[in-house]
Amino acid sequence: MQRTRRTSLNDETTPEPADLDSAGSPSSPEDTAPPVVRSRKWMVLFAVAGIVVLGLDQLTKALALAHLTPGEPVDVIGSLLRFNLIRNSGAAFSLGAGYTPVISAIQIVIAIGVVYLSRRLGSVGWAVAFGLLFGGAVGNITDRIFRAPSPFHGHVVDFLQTPHWAIFNVADMAVTSAAILLVIQTLRGIRLDGTKEQRK
Repeated sequence: MQRTRRTSLNDETTPEPADLDSAGSPSSPEDTAPPVVRSRKWMVLFAVAGIVVLGLDQLTKALALAHLTPGEPVDVIGSLLRFNLIRNSGAAFSLGAGYTPVISAIQIVIAIGVVYLSRRLGSVGWAVAFGLLFGGAVGNITDRIFRAPSPFHGHVVDFLQTPHWAIFNVADMAVTSAAILLVIQTLRGIRLDGTKEQRK
């Protein structure tokens, strides 16, 4: 008679994972945080920076209109910094004075694009840069929409003057700072999502 060999259920073995990554290795709290939570944190920083810039821009413009007279500059730090109120119908350095609606449309597109891309933010540098860019763009857009002579033809209030430079405002400062910060982030190899570019 042929005898059959019985296999005990206890002999069954559970396959081990091929590596630690497939098994799930311990990770830091930052790594275990859901991507949505991390993204929301940077979006909040972006929003705060943008609101602060927009608020400062509109407040300083209101003070300039209330206390300064066009054509009567006021020295603040000698000739290094003076308040000199003008109304700019163009872009930076008063370029494109006859294309105010076009400039307004471009700035609106930029602001919308920044908000759209902010969902991918993954680092402090990019979040702050986007906030500065958004606040500065919206600050000047607000002037072009709501100030005289008419909607989308409004003149931007500029009042800060330094030697050998065009008269500007807080919004212009924010946009320039954002551009510098974006260049720094790019040179450091930090992508929009916070990952670092691998250089050979």
